[in-house]
Amino acid sequence: MDKAQIGVTGLAVMGRNLARNFARHGHTVALHNRTTAKTKALVEEFGDEGAFVATETAAEFVAALERPRRLMIMVKAGPATDAVIAEFAPLLEPGDMIIDGGNAHFADTRRREKALREQGIHFVGTGVSGGEEGALNGPSIMPGGSAESYESLGPLLEDIAAKVDGVPCATHVGPDGAGHFVKMVHNGIEYADMQLIAESYDLLRGAAGLEPAEIAEVFRTWNTGRLESYLIEITAEVLAHTDAATGRPFVDVVLDQAEQKGTGRWTVQTALDLGVPVGGIAEAVFARSVSGHADLRKAAHGLPGPARRATEGSGFADQVERALYASKIIAYAQGFHEIAAGSAEYGWDVDLGAMATIWRGGCIIRARFLNRITDAYRADPAMATLLTDDHFAQALGDAQDAWREVVATAARLGVPTPGFSSALAYYDSLRADRLPAALTQGQRDFFGAHTYRRTDRDGAFHTLWAGDRTEADA
Repeated sequence: MDKAQIGVTGLAVMGRNLARNFARHGHTVALHNRTTAKTKALVEEFGDEGAFVATETAAEFVAALERPRRLMIMVKAGPATDAVIAEFAPLLEPGDMIIDGGNAHFADTRRREKALREQGIHFVGTGVSGGEEGALNGPSIMPGGSAESYESLGPLLEDIAAKVDGVPCATHVGPDGAGHFVKMVHNGIEYADMQLIAESYDLLRGAAGLEPAEIAEVFRTWNTGRLESYLIEITAEVLAHTDAATGRPFVDVVLDQAEQKGTGRWTVQTALDLGVPVGGIAEAVFARSVSGHADLRKAAHGLPGPARRATEGSGFADQVERALYASKIIAYAQGFHEIAAGSAEYGWDVDLGAMATIWRGGCIIRARFLNRITDAYRADPAMATLLTDDHFAQALGDAQDAWREVVATAARLGVPTPGFSSALAYYDSLRADRLPAALTQGQRDFFGAHTYRRTDRDGAFHTLWAGDRTEADA
């Protein structure tokens, strides 16, 4: 049999489906797994989908690959990834490449890329979004690594990626850890998007008194307009579902404790390191954390609050739609700001418009909305913030009254909306002529002599607070 164009090791759901995707597109795929049973099962069940080369040992797997060898590892991020690299790297030659398609932390990817580069091996940290269905039928793919590696690997990835208007949802993101960094922020935006949708549901139920099936129809209507997206689509399906065992709405029998795997948290931690405000993403992460602290919530359950009455009229859903769209713009603006900051910090030269383009299909946050973001960055690649684009600035302006009314209503009725509230505060902070940070800096100078700058002349200054309160040059 001919040599394989690519190999996949780690044949759990994602690895298996990516291997099948490559094979379905006419590429011969070498297969390897720590336990050979999964390799045999894949060939037995899906061998008619394309050309597979089943292997049992690492040496046999590497020998099955054409040069330059393209070896894709699909194992759990962390020590397991390092173990696989340690197993295969000694068997490779200069010019070969190892592609990590897991959700690795970008700092680990940078470390691995540097170490393997010194051996002449390309390490390609690759974000893959779309879940098991996307992996099989066309994901969004975010590869980092060297430009040279993408020349060889890129055509295969673009072949299996989702397509929107004939454009593959895959592109070279940038050097070393750029691909996994962008995938991390993608997931952070996903957290924010899901939180905003959840808050919309809570408002429609707690403030407007709608039942889950009725809210499902609201979301289906929204999915025909500017909010059209995968997440809105599946939200309607979840809300419309009835639990077979109880006959109750499915959403009412699910424990209200959201879990997380860590990428959203990484997004916030990295933003703090970069000094980038991503309050919407942070609030989404914290909302999941709050939901999981069952004992804390139980202890606080009896605290006083307003009477939660369904008081809003039929037009409230339209107000929530406007607030959701405005808050969604903020979440994406914060995410793209973090990508830009990371790109500048690490010298990646990430094309923000290209990132919006490859997120239009395949991935979890795929949405009509991303076409607007793509257009915005094509018109002005150096745009400081997405909020200044004409379309989004107008949309935010049009949403003003409804957005503020929704946040005020939530506060009045005691419906928690950390996502909506944070988004509005961020917007108002950016557009303000003056912020109370001036007072904060004065306080810092008072207790710690941290100095301050003035609005009327250059330099740093300190007021002698414990003395005669004269001002001195710092």
